[in-house]
Order: sequence, then structure tokens, then C-alpha cells
Amino acid sequence: MKPNHIAIAILLTATALATPAKAENLEHTQQLLSTKSCQRCDLVQAGLVHANLSYADLAGADLRGANLGRADLRGADLSGANLSGASLFGANLHGANLDGAIVKGTDFRQAYMVDATVKGTELSQAYLREATGLPLTAMGAQNFYNWGVEEADRGNYHGAIENYDRAVTVDPKFAQAYMDRALAYAQLGQYDKAVADSTKAGELFAAAGNQEALLLSQNFNETMVAVQERNKKRARGGGGNFLDFLGSLGSVLLPLFTPF
Repeated sequence: MKPNHIAIAILLTATALATPAKAENLEHTQQLLSTKSCQRCDLVQAGLVHANLSYADLAGADLRGANLGRADLRGADLSGANLSGASLFGANLHGANLDGAIVKGTDFRQAYMVDATVKGTELSQAYLREATGLPLTAMGAQNFYNWGVEEADRGNYHGAIENYDRAVTVDPKFAQAYMDRALAYAQLGQYDKAVADSTKAGELFAAAGNQEALLLSQNFNETMVAVQERNKKRARGGGGNFLDFLGSLGSVLLPLFTPF
């Protein structure tokens, strides 16, 4: 399963190639900056970095590709606005109204979104990494899972587990998140937790009729038992190279890294 920022990058590239460049409507931009009222205005590609737009009325505005990085949008009305491809990196959206806004490929990284409303807004299409203040349910289980995968790929298993924790909090039936958290626990040597998560994932795979994934989760549990037995033997002075032993189990573990 690919992290959603890759899909967003592809979306933005395709949009840029398909749509001719459009000049910024300076009249509407000046209207916004001088009056803070610009309902349904044409603000495509507008440059509004660090702009003071607190409590501005931007309902229904076309802000596609606009740069609102670090802008002050506290209490702003962005309901129904089209923010596709816009940058709100580090913007202050405290108490902003984003109900029904279009946020395909919108960059909300490091945005402050405490008390922002997002009713009817499909946030799964936006990039929300490091955004703060939104409830977990608004962030979405899939986002947290994707970020967990990213951290695991970097070898940051503690960070991966934190994100998988959030994913299963939002969606307690997210089988693959349990399975990947089991793998992260195994990498940290926390085998009991790994087995518990893999068992839970197996139950969910079985309920979904995914027999292949169920078999792999069972194989994983058997592997964890074998690892623990090997550790006990080594503690008693048994021979053998533990790393070689783990390497021999690669054919069992490798398939588990492929989401179902």
C-alpha cells in the first residue's frame, strides 16, 4: 500500500500537465487583502504567503493552487472553497470553517487546525502530516497507517507503532495495521506484543474471508514462538548463530510486508 503523498504528487503533476497555466486575478487578490471579503472570488494561483486573513470571508472561493503558506486564517470562512493543490503549509486555521471544502492534494503540513470544522470535507485527499489540532477521526485511519509504513521503512519502529496505534483507534477492524504493528514489535524484540497483534489481525482476516493473509499471520506467530525458543536456548548456552537463524525464516516473514 503506497503512502498517500505519492498519489497526491501524481495527482498534482497530472493536473499541471492537463491544465494551462492561469494568471492570478490581481483585482480579486487586492479585494481580499483590503476587505477580507471575497466570496466565490477567483483566487487561482494567488500568492498569499503570510497574509493576514483572520476572519476573512472566502466562502466558495476558487483557491486552486494558491499559496497560503503561514497565512493567518483564524476563524476564516472557507466553506465550499476549492483548495485543490493549494499550499496551507504552517497556516493558522484555528477555528476556521472548512465545511464542504475541496482539498484534493491540498498541503496542510504543520497547519494549526484546533477547532477547525471539516464537515463534509474529504480530508483523505489532502496531505495532513504534522498538522495539529484535528481529531483522530478527521485525520483518518488510512493516513495514520500510511505514515506508519513510512516510519517503518525508515527503521523508526517506535514512530511506526505510534501511527499504527492511531490507525486502529480510528478503525478497530483495520487488520493490516495490526499486522504491520506486529512486525514493528518483532523488530523491537517485543515478541509477546507481536503475537498478540498478529493473532488479532488473523481474526480480522478470517472474518473478512482472507485465507491467504490468515495463513501468513499464523506462520508469523509460529515464527515468533521459534524465535523465543531460540532465545531461551541461547540463554542456556546453546550454539548457533541467531542472525543466521532469523535469515532462514525470511521466506516466512517476507510475504507479511505486502498489504492485503
